[in-house]
Amino acid sequence: MLKEFKDFAMKGNLVDIAVGFVMGAAFKQVVTSFTGGIVSPLIGLIFNADFKDLKYIVKEGVVDDTGKVVGEVAVLYGDFLTNVIDFIIVAFVMFMIVKGLNNMKKKEEPAPEAPKGPSQEELLEQIRDLLAKQK
Repeated sequence: MLKEFKDFAMKGNLVDIAVGFVMGAAFKQVVTSFTGGIVSPLIGLIFNADFKDLKYIVKEGVVDDTGKVVGEVAVLYGDFLTNVIDFIIVAFVMFMIVKGLNNMKKKEEPAPEAPKGPSQEELLEQIRDLLAKQK
């Protein structure tokens, strides 16, 4: 059973998937820092606030003794929009990678047609002629 698992784990496709997963996670971090450090501040200029901190307060909270706001109910739409932007960037880059890979693949040449042999009628005629010669 251990040998079967080793064979399964070392198959090329599974290793490729694992490498792609690790690279995707690293790329996600790059995109997140790009959106958080560059895109969000630029969009935040429009709203005069930090883009990730944009929220719609449904119910005001109260400040406790430690200075934290307690009981606030808010819709965190700035964080959601940041994640949507992250997704769009990642999806676009993945689309471009897949498109590039598809263009790099060699166009499969059509298989040459197999030479046609004699038809069934021709074979039967040959058998008939051979039988006639044997008589």
